[in-house]
Amino acid sequence: MLEQLLIHQPKDPIPFMIDHLQRDNDYVPKIVILGPPASGKTTLAMWLGKHLNSNLLSVESLIAKEYSSLAADARRHYQKFQTVPSMLLVRLVQERLREEDCIRRGWILDGIPETREQALLMQTLGAFPRQVLVLSAPDTVLIERNLGKRIDPQTGEIYHATFDWPPEPEIQKRLIAPAGISGGETARRLLAYHRNIARLLPSYPKILKVIAADQPCVDVFYQALTYVQTIHPSNAPFTPRVLLCGPVGSGRSLQAALLAQKYGLVNVCCGQLLKEAVADKSEYGELIRPFFEKETAVPDNITMKVLKRRLDRQDCVERGWVLHGFPRDGGQALLMDSMGYKPNRVFFLNVPFDSILERLTLRRTDPVTGERSHLMYKPPPTMEIQARLLQSPKDSEEQIKLRMDRFYRNSAELEEFYGQAITLNGDQDPYTVFEYIESGIINPLRKKAP
Repeated sequence: MLEQLLIHQPKDPIPFMIDHLQRDNDYVPKIVILGPPASGKTTLAMWLGKHLNSNLLSVESLIAKEYSSLAADARRHYQKFQTVPSMLLVRLVQERLREEDCIRRGWILDGIPETREQALLMQTLGAFPRQVLVLSAPDTVLIERNLGKRIDPQTGEIYHATFDWPPEPEIQKRLIAPAGISGGETARRLLAYHRNIARLLPSYPKILKVIAADQPCVDVFYQALTYVQTIHPSNAPFTPRVLLCGPVGSGRSLQAALLAQKYGLVNVCCGQLLKEAVADKSEYGELIRPFFEKETAVPDNITMKVLKRRLDRQDCVERGWVLHGFPRDGGQALLMDSMGYKPNRVFFLNVPFDSILERLTLRRTDPVTGERSHLMYKPPPTMEIQARLLQSPKDSEEQIKLRMDRFYRNSAELEEFYGQAITLNGDQDPYTVFEYIESGIINPLRKKAP
């Protein structure tokens, strides 16, 4: 949005920003594909356009546009000189990019801009690509490839007499050789391309990807697709608001502690907040105490008030937070969202039932020292200590089954509510899980297809 404000500099920025947010087009394709003659840039542009459901724009399609005085001027000039003046071409591009389909579905420019002058004019008029793909191949390969080039006049699809001949006889019959594919003409166009590209590429220093075109078309396509679908991290300030969801024993508390330690986030455990409120004998603590004594769930509205008081503190606002233990169902998620507490990263930790049983049923506590042990992962140092260890009633197999059943009954509506949540395998080394969570926080979220 900031980029668009700087480009357009609207007199009244508020309606402009509202309109920009309503368009929801921050991640639509905005791609420029460049390359020498016969490098396959038009084929690549067509494939990307179909795969990304975007608009393909070329010099030919721009000047063929109906009901445009600019296109009519460009056609007259092209018929006479076989070129379009730079300013006229860039204004045609600008006019086309302002149309609703390009705003909504993005665009792919095939072979535009051709010169540094055109690139600078496009930037001046606010036409900035997000990615620039440049195809490269030896001139000898390109000249040989161009000689076999054939075009289907009905569909515009490009074929090759040696490398990509269509199997359908009806298509074979209507293929034609395009003008300007002789060896001499191709060499002349290559010379002009090399003269311009050396000055053009510095106009796009950080968004450029050079791909070797002397390889199978499918390989070129997948390299290009991988690049354009990669969302590069923004340098804008980012305050993490992380929600960790998962059944009891999935490792939420450990992952929250690791995140808090490394990134300075505030570790917000909802259950601990309720216990502290009771211990402090606060106003909310007195409301919570009867539910603790009866071992029943604390009502959502009371829990939310305690949570709100914590998330509103300055450290949470400035440093961000990692929350676990709430929400546990769709209704709680909706309540939290309605009060303005929206996590910008949500993770679901999936762990098999057998692994959770192993983690929890073998936990023990030393009643003398308060030290916690695990009979498999952290056994007590002596048999004497082991003999006096106690198991918490909450760690019995029956209680664990009840708590897991309760979580999975509600997890589907939670996952639906948080549509961009990231699901992780929590049944692995905790530091491996942490690396996946860390990657999910650092990297931008991909927009999920509707």
